[in-house]
Amino acid sequence: MWSCCVTRSRSSTARCPKCGKRSRRIHGRYERRLVDAPLGGLPVEIVLLIRRFKCLTVDCPAVTFAEQVPGLTRPHARHTPVLRELLARVAQALAGRPGARLARRLGMSAAKDTLLRLLRDAELVEPSRVRVLGIDEFALLKGRTYATLLVDLEARRPIDVLPGREAAPVARWLAAHPEVKIICRGRASAYAEAARKAAPQAVQVADAWHLWNNLAKAVEKTVTSHYGCIRAAYAAVHPPAAPEPPAEPDGMLDVRGRPRRIVATIRERHRAVHEFLAQGRSLRGISRDLDLDYYAVRRYARTAHVDELLVKVTQRRALLDDYKPYIYQRFAQGCRNASQLFREIRDQGFPGDRSVVNSYVRLLKQGTITEPPPPALPKPRRALRWITTRPEHLRPEESVGLKEVRAACPELDATVEHVRAFGSLLHEHRGEDLHNWIERVGRDDLPALRQFADGLRRDRGAVVAGLSSTWSSGQVEGQVTRVKLLKRAGYGRANLDLLRTRILLRT
Repeated sequence: MWSCCVTRSRSSTARCPKCGKRSRRIHGRYERRLVDAPLGGLPVEIVLLIRRFKCLTVDCPAVTFAEQVPGLTRPHARHTPVLRELLARVAQALAGRPGARLARRLGMSAAKDTLLRLLRDAELVEPSRVRVLGIDEFALLKGRTYATLLVDLEARRPIDVLPGREAAPVARWLAAHPEVKIICRGRASAYAEAARKAAPQAVQVADAWHLWNNLAKAVEKTVTSHYGCIRAAYAAVHPPAAPEPPAEPDGMLDVRGRPRRIVATIRERHRAVHEFLAQGRSLRGISRDLDLDYYAVRRYARTAHVDELLVKVTQRRALLDDYKPYIYQRFAQGCRNASQLFREIRDQGFPGDRSVVNSYVRLLKQGTITEPPPPALPKPRRALRWITTRPEHLRPEESVGLKEVRAACPELDATVEHVRAFGSLLHEHRGEDLHNWIERVGRDDLPALRQFADGLRRDRGAVVAGLSSTWSSGQVEGQVTRVKLLKRAGYGRANLDLLRTRILLRT
């Protein structure tokens, strides 16, 4: 261990920390040890011979006091300022236990509690005047505890973290910062209410990504409710070959032809929830009686027909379904090597195992499969992706599939037109045409899209600004991703004050 001994101070006097008077009367001496930054990977300890002075002021509460070496010692400190700064930087990056492990590797032994104390003592920079503010929530404990993140979009840094996601804390913060002119937020009603009451001078901007995400959810509900049309049209265009091979179990049956347990469970829960609703029961009460999650009960209550819930669990697709036509074509051309066919479809993006291809090729060799397989029935999520993708970005086979979906159902055809019209408003920043789009949606029998349009109408000012402005919550989403990293690095053990410090520190 390296050490340096300082025997005496240059000054013969010292200033009392209580009364500020200088004293030259030495009461005694003692040895003080300070740990310094490592040198060449080896720990360094500084040994000081400190003098204790007697205060000569009669009414001073300090009878004796110890001298301090400027730039080196502080009262009760065991680390030099250099080492303290290094440990503080480690604590800011890794917090407690991970920071202690790294410091030990670097030759700076420190306990996790020491690092956390340094982190809590860090000085936070006060935010300057905020003109453009971004607001979003993040989960401390998903589904239970949340917090609100405030970001200065011009400075591109978080400026505060508020407990909860209610309107009151945000309103108090906005009332203390009347300089805010633009507020970028999601679709949460609490933040809209806070901005409307506490910052009437600010322009609210609804985030474009949240608008498109909400539209996609409405389109998914529409596709699910009209999935029977897609299934019927698919069966008409692609009839089963004759003679019909042994039927594979559909989504309602398991591999042995028995009713799937999850199908019966969904039917029973849907029936029970709607019976309770008919009796006037609340969703919370139904949740307690059926021992179900509140949001699951709400999903059952909002679904009129149980078939809409069964679509997602019954329309199962195998990984090989999209590649069976190609394998059949190559097999007909004379390629009967399953390994070669596996390599070819793997290059096309097939994520499955070689054994799946071997089994299918074996059926082709045995003559069990004699007709080319029809294109796989698209699941609702795939049809949703076709509808919400720009037409020029669709592959040829996807464009054909979308045409079949549109031809199968007039409601889905109208949905495609509405989605493309809204996409034009979004990409071309034509927020002034939002009213016309809402009116066109209201003329069609599309309940999910109508509900989405009604939400836009209630928040029309912010939505128009979001469709017209170049400001968005993209930065805020990036900061939320960083917050999740910091939260998980702390293993979920940090209180909000410690997490807030790590978020606001610019590491």
